[in-house]
Order: sequence, then structure tokens, then C-alpha cells
Amino acid sequence: MGPMTIVVTGSSGLLGSALIRALTADGHQVRRLVRHPPAAPDEAFWNPDEGILDPAVFEGADAVVHLAGAGIGDKRWTESYKRTVLESRTKGTSAVAAALSGMGAPPRVLLSSSAVGFYGDTGDRAVDEKDRQGEGFLADVVGQWEGATARAEEAGVRVVRLRSGVVLSRRGGALAKVLPIFRMGLGAPLGTGRQYFSWISLHDWVDAVRFLLQKDEISGPVNVTSPEPVTNAEYTKALGEALNRTTLPIPTPAFALRLALGGFADEGVLIGQRVIPRVLLDHGHRFNEPDLPTALKSALNE
Repeated sequence: MGPMTIVVTGSSGLLGSALIRALTADGHQVRRLVRHPPAAPDEAFWNPDEGILDPAVFEGADAVVHLAGAGIGDKRWTESYKRTVLESRTKGTSAVAAALSGMGAPPRVLLSSSAVGFYGDTGDRAVDEKDRQGEGFLADVVGQWEGATARAEEAGVRVVRLRSGVVLSRRGGALAKVLPIFRMGLGAPLGTGRQYFSWISLHDWVDAVRFLLQKDEISGPVNVTSPEPVTNAEYTKALGEALNRTTLPIPTPAFALRLALGGFADEGVLIGQRVIPRVLLDHGHRFNEPDLPTALKSALNE
């Protein structure tokens, strides 16, 4: 497939900025939807909270990659912030889907951000895209988030829902938050440490999106995770070794995590999610950093 014109939301975030660098290097033209006054020729303003989105930005585009949404663990889960987490996803996605559905010739594909939170707590059980929605606040959020793509799908757009795991990068996200603690030798397993952790390196996440942009036969949910999920204890050990630091043998107890993190502790830290990227594997996608030590080394050397 030749060069494409691709519209990207969430372009200033960790994932969006890395993806845009790769797409530009591949020879694609990128248009960015931004919430501030446009400061460059490739930027266009939108404000989904107020329903401001000019469908003309999608004219002539081949694809849309929609990544915008408030951070899940950025703030304590007050009722107000939980509403922000939900609405920052559903409003933006609904705005994009509605704009595409009203076009005579919409882009061929919409890759819309989602998350493995869809599955809830899977414990030791491995799950893939055929499994049903789990329970809990995050599972409900993801269900509504994915449901907001319906109008684009009904209009004939190929919709891929990117159920991403935790993306590993020293530049942002979960890894960047814990690096100072681990560098001081204070890293420790969380809760029991036995809960599974579904992750993917930033490089592999970008490569998976590039792969999905070109695979016309793939639609629906796609788990964007490493094929080798690990337990929290295994992750703690691997990160300590990658940094050449000791880790504490005594886990951080669940009650302390709840005091520090509120509701996010139970749904973002203490639950297990053993997610397998079955669709990517079945379609021959190759992971360059499938094992955790390799991915951590790459992430720390970015």
C-alpha cells in the first residue's frame, strides 16, 4: 500500500507523538486534530466537549487514528474525575464517528483507541478478543467507549478497536511513573504480586498500528499487547534487573495502595489481566520485542 493521508487525534501524547514520527518516516501525510489554536499547517482545531469538529478535516483522508482521552491513573478517582475519564472517551469518539458517518466518501478505516480494561479481572485465565466484557468501572467505560464507534461502522468504515495494554516507555505512562522509585532500590511487588500484567513496548505498539492500518481484512476488537503477559512480581523483578537495582522482597499491601490510589488501586493495579493478542498473531504480525527483558531494555534506552 502506498502513502496515505492519516488524521490523528491525541497527537501530543506519548502514543500519538511516537506514531506520528513513524508514519511520517514511512512517507505518509499526517493531519493532527488539536484542542488549541492551530499553530502549524498540519493542525486543525476540534473541541469534542462542545461538539466542535469540522468534517472537512477528514476530506481526502484514507484513515483516522483516534487516541484522545484523559489519563486513567493521572488523578484520584473522585466521582468528578471518573466522569471525566468516561466522557473524554465517549464524547470524542462519538464526534469522530458522527463526522465520518455524514461523509459521502469517508476514510476507509478508523483505528479507535480502547483498552484491555474491557475484560475486567481475568485472574490467571488467559483471554483474547472472543471473550466477553468483564465487570467494573473500567470495563463499563471501555464498553461505552467502543460502542461510540457504531455510527462509523454503520456507515461502512472499517473500524478497529485498539485494546491496548500498558505501553512501556521511559518517556511517559506507567513505567515513567515508577522509574524514580525503582532507581532508589525501593521497587516492590504490588498486592500479592501474582496478578497478571498485560503490556507492550512502545515500538511494538506503533508497529501494530502500522500493521492494522494496512490490513483491510481486520476489523473489530484487537488486543494490542505482548504475547507474553507476566505477573506483577515478574515485572518487578525484571525492571529491577534492567536497572541493576535491588527490589524489596515484601510486597506493598493492598490496603496501602487503596489509601494512596483510591478506587484506581482495585481496578488498575490489584486485578489481573492475562490478555493474548490473538488477532495479531493469527494474521501473522511479528513482535520485535515480545519478551519483557528485551522490551524494558529498549524502553530504557529510548
